[in-house]
Amino acid sequence: MKTIGILGIQGAIEEHEASIRRLGLNTLWVKGAEDLKKIDGIILPGGESTSMGKQLEWFGLMAPLRKAIAGGMPAFGTCAGMILLAKDIEGSTQTRIGLMDILVRRNAYGSQLDSFVTDLKVKGLKAPLPAVFIRAPRIESYGPEVEVLASYKSHPVLVREKNLLAASFHPELTESTALHRYFTEMI
Repeated sequence: MKTIGILGIQGAIEEHEASIRRLGLNTLWVKGAEDLKKIDGIILPGGESTSMGKQLEWFGLMAPLRKAIAGGMPAFGTCAGMILLAKDIEGSTQTRIGLMDILVRRNAYGSQLDSFVTDLKVKGLKAPLPAVFIRAPRIESYGPEVEVLASYKSHPVLVREKNLLAASFHPELTESTALHRYFTEMI
């Protein structure tokens, strides 16, 4: 049985864990490099990306995590997790994994008060996907290997590049497990 790791240092960890468990799979909160050997893929949850990047460095997890993902481990970043995966962040040099060929702009959809829920049409999914946007980043540009799976108001909000999946929104805050299932099928 697959074990899905969830970066366990900050953010919507429990919500992702509940979604994965509803699919009947095991989860492990990843807090150290040794945990990477016990998982088949990793979710980088929403939270505060600057803080998460610093904590990855403090815990000695950034280099081994980057190496595992660069070596093919599937990774799914939601909101702040997407920012961590991005090669480029508009106006920022913050610490990040930096493996996905996307340029993101932090908080592009507004403040906490501007949060919203919408349904997205996702390539490969039959039913609309509910998506929760909270201080969400926006993909401003992307490289030729990046496939756009969903857009909102003409901007990509769900993308895939090889073993990397990234969403501007929080699928774990809905009852739908469709996107988590999509990720686990990448493994």
